[in-house]
Amino acid sequence: MNPFGILIDKYNSASLKKQRRYRTISATSLAVMVNAAVGSVATDPNSGWYKSINKPVIQPPAWLFPIVWTGLYIDIAYVVGQSLADLGEREGKGRKFTELQESLGTNIALNAGWSLLFFRGRAPLLATIEAAALAASTADLVAKCRAVEAQRGNLLLPYVAWTSFATVLTGSIWWLNRNRKH
Repeated sequence: MNPFGILIDKYNSASLKKQRRYRTISATSLAVMVNAAVGSVATDPNSGWYKSINKPVIQPPAWLFPIVWTGLYIDIAYVVGQSLADLGEREGKGRKFTELQESLGTNIALNAGWSLLFFRGRAPLLATIEAAALAASTADLVAKCRAVEAQRGNLLLPYVAWTSFATVLTGSIWWLNRNRKH
């Protein structure tokens, strides 16, 4: 084989590797964006029901939620996308890649599910249980990303804190309104 053929093969190999990496990151980002859109559509803080329920003193102001969630969604897409891309380069679509992919799928399903249960279903007790499952799923996501690259995985710790807080907040809302007919 001539030297140019070797260079072309190396270039093509590197190019395919980059394409796979970008595809993985793009697919992850798209999944997170779709989740954000579903959650956003399902959330209605201006509904008569939501305005009428009792809220605890720990309830953050309404303007804070979209700011926090935007940052968290960017964080999730970046950390999980990079982690999946790294795993794909190391082992292809092996066991760890698949487990992280499934962990993300579970997490974003639970994430969107909370908004649907709470705002559309008007079911604070079920939403509390679901929020606890989301917080556990988020901790699992962090552990899997930390196993790929610890410092990058740590960037998801605010997501764990927020979903844990959401569990307490949702539970408090349920408790304050438990005897109320919705």
